[in-house]
Amino acid sequence: MGLKETFERRGFRFVEFQSKEEAVAFLCAECAEKTVSFGGSVTVQELNLYEELQKKSECSWHWKKDPAQSISNADVFITSANAVSETGEIVNIDGHCNRVSASIYGHKQVYFVFGENKLTADLPEAWNRARNVAAPKNAKRLNRKTPCAIDGVCHDCQSPECICSAIAILRRKPSSCDATLVLIRESLGY
Repeated sequence: MGLKETFERRGFRFVEFQSKEEAVAFLCAECAEKTVSFGGSVTVQELNLYEELQKKSECSWHWKKDPAQSISNADVFITSANAVSETGEIVNIDGHCNRVSASIYGHKQVYFVFGENKLTADLPEAWNRARNVAAPKNAKRLNRKTPCAIDGVCHDCQSPECICSAIAILRRKPSSCDATLVLIRESLGY
C-alpha cells in the first residue's frame, strides 16, 4: 500500500507535489477568502506561505504578528510535522503546546505541510526523528539552553528551556476537522 492510501484509510486527505511552488499554489487556492492561522514551522516559513496567503486571506501567525493573537478562531490551521511515518502516523513535538493542540482540535481544516526529508519508515523512526533531529535543531535555532541544542541528541532533559512539553502522535484524522497532508518532494524544514 502506498503512502497516499495509508493515510486515506486513516481518514486523512493526502496530496503530493514535486515543488514548493506547486504546493503554495494549491494552498493559496484552498485557503482563499478564509481566515488562516499558522503554527510555528520552519517548513512553512521556507515556503513564504504566510506572505502569499495574505494576498487573498486573513492570516495570523505568532512568528509574524503579536504573539498574543489567538490561533484558535481561524477557519484553517497550517503547520508542519516533525516526522511522518510510512505506516500512517504524524509526530509533532511542541514546547508551548499551541501548535500540537491547534492541529488536533478547534479548526474546520488543518493542513500538515512537510518535505520528503521528514518521511520515516515507521513510528519508532518517526519518534526518533522528532526527538533527535527536529527538536535539537529547533532548540538550537531558538538559542535554548538545553543539552540537545549543544550536541544534537535528546537527553530527555527537564531543563526549564526544554521545547518538548508535548509530543503528539496522530494515528487517525481527528473527528473534529478535515485534515490534509501536503507532501512536497523537496527537503524542507527540520
